[in-house]
Amino acid sequence: MLAVFDIDGVVADVRHRLHHLERRRSWHSFFDAAGEDTLLDEGARLVADLGREHDIIWLTGRPEWLRHTTADWLTGHRLPGDELYLRPPGDYRPAPQYKVDVLRSLAPRGIAAFIDDDDEVVRAALAAGFPAVLADWVPRSQALREAQDRNGRT
Repeated sequence: MLAVFDIDGVVADVRHRLHHLERRRSWHSFFDAAGEDTLLDEGARLVADLGREHDIIWLTGRPEWLRHTTADWLTGHRLPGDELYLRPPGDYRPAPQYKVDVLRSLAPRGIAAFIDDDDEVVRAALAAGFPAVLADWVPRSQALREAQDRNGRT
């Protein structure tokens, strides 16, 4: 069985880079700073707990070109799981649609839990029949909500 985790707002603290989305949106600057995210202890503990009984899968709305930075960040923070799903080039679907589609592709392997910080993604996953939990330990900014749910950018 799989435990599927989002990254931003679940294990990675993105608050230091939100200013890139608030006024003049600079997606490149926002994503370039991802390697500097700090670890969120609450998320890391949950990954460790679920990782005792399940394979960890990472499902993020980060763009594919950020794969190396993201994989290095996960490894550098000693987070388990080496299967990483990132948003394909040119895919700007809203986060709920993108992530539920990936969950459907993983479903034959069995999904024990899906953890995300986006309440719209969690609602969509629950509606699709997946066991989803909201990571609510970091408040989501309006800029990040728009980026994830409306613009399909993260």
